[in-house]
Amino acid sequence: MAAGSLKGPLRVPAFRNLLLANLASDIGNFIQNVGAAWLMVSLSAGPKYVALTQTAASLPFFLLALPAGSIGDIVDRRRLVLFTEIWMAVFAVGLAVLTLAGAASPWMLLAFTFAISAGDAFEAPTWRALLPDLVSRDDLAAGSALNGIEFNLARAVGPALGGAIIAAAGVGAAFSVNALSFAGVILVIARWKPRVKERLAPAETVAGATVAALRYVRYSPGIRTLTLRSGLVMFFASASLALLPLVAHRSSQSPLGYGLLLGCFGVGAILGALLLQPARARFSIEAVVSAAVAVFGAVMIGIAVLRPLAALAAILLIGGGVWLLFISLLSACVQSLAPDWVRARVLAIYLLAFQGGVAGGSAFWGALAERCGIQSALVWAGVGTAAAAALGLIWKLPPATEDVAPWIHWPTPVLPAGLEEQAEEGPVLVTTEYIVGPEQKDSFLEALREYERVRRRDGASRWGIYQDTENPDRYIEAYVVPSWDEHLRQHARQTQADRTLEDRVRGLAQGDPKIQHLIYARARAARGS
Repeated sequence: MAAGSLKGPLRVPAFRNLLLANLASDIGNFIQNVGAAWLMVSLSAGPKYVALTQTAASLPFFLLALPAGSIGDIVDRRRLVLFTEIWMAVFAVGLAVLTLAGAASPWMLLAFTFAISAGDAFEAPTWRALLPDLVSRDDLAAGSALNGIEFNLARAVGPALGGAIIAAAGVGAAFSVNALSFAGVILVIARWKPRVKERLAPAETVAGATVAALRYVRYSPGIRTLTLRSGLVMFFASASLALLPLVAHRSSQSPLGYGLLLGCFGVGAILGALLLQPARARFSIEAVVSAAVAVFGAVMIGIAVLRPLAALAAILLIGGGVWLLFISLLSACVQSLAPDWVRARVLAIYLLAFQGGVAGGSAFWGALAERCGIQSALVWAGVGTAAAAALGLIWKLPPATEDVAPWIHWPTPVLPAGLEEQAEEGPVLVTTEYIVGPEQKDSFLEALREYERVRRRDGASRWGIYQDTENPDRYIEAYVVPSWDEHLRQHARQTQADRTLEDRVRGLAQGDPKIQHLIYARARAARGS
């Protein structure tokens, strides 16, 4: 994955407009986050309830991300994003009205936080899947970094602005500003006209798309590694932001103190984004990510032991910088490794693990803080985060250089008239005959067994390779697909990265392979007399 200039994506008007619209919305979101955290503390809720605020914001991603990703790969992505933005705006207005009316309670706040986050969870996989449609492959890392800069600029401005609004006019006013912030992004999305893509395969159902997503991640080692590592790291790292309102309240009795700390974290992230390209040009993704995670663990321990607000602000500058490096690089890797047909779903599974780690970690560390104290919880979470950097020794990150553009080279099979219904009932058996000399046998079987992963990833439920006892040079590769439409989708799912492996298989065989398609034979129902 090339380390392009940050200026590249900004030359694309659609990307630029969406970036600015998101900035306004994210500033409003951080104003609300400060308001929600401070309101929970003001209601005299304990550490468990304060940490549950982040759980309520993260849990919808765990519950809804996967079906949301499946829907995002089936329906019009722009319309889905527009619907979810309106959903969040409606609940943001409701929360503002109830708070201004004096009806605030811990459980009401958690419920509205969950509802707003549910809209964000449904939108997030689709929103992230749009990035490769907006910028070139070489600009993906830069685009992801710019999104990180935007988000953390909002993190720097929003909390400070939120603290000032709360100090001057109360939490209800802060929630009202957040509700208004949705107007700009809704307008931009409503006016945006993305390029309409031609569908290369039969449409999928939500259930079928979800199964396909799980299968794709299962047979994609690189994506699986990214997903597992992000979830484990976030389980420990989530304690930092979940318990930060209590840390701020310990050092400052004003909401401005909490806003200052979040603002410093955001400023640090912006500085980290500026260091992203030089770091990527000099070091591997693995080295940058592992170092960032280790440093963030040390930062968490520092947050636990430091008391002065100035010292906390300084260490959070460092924390924000390494946080951005970790988040941006993993996000760009996932986007570059997932082809368009499954991108929203893969990102949904990634978010499921990521936000699942945040939700579970926030609840766990909040409960531990209530039992053992804030300092002990943060120290142990920091140690766990630093230790998670060693995961690179077991699960190395993929280089993210694979070309996942479609490689449609198989001729589309045609069904004889009258067999359409029978074929769709499934299953379908596909066989490929190869002639391979004895001297090539071992290399051929090794290459074909590597190719099994591609077959299963793209739709095969069973796979096997067989040798003819009467003609030992004849081999039959056989795999089963649940339906005829699913096999047609396989034709559109192969990528340019698969080409090298298929060329290797065919290069070890003599002549062109012979392919056959067999549908399950069913007797016609007997007709009544």
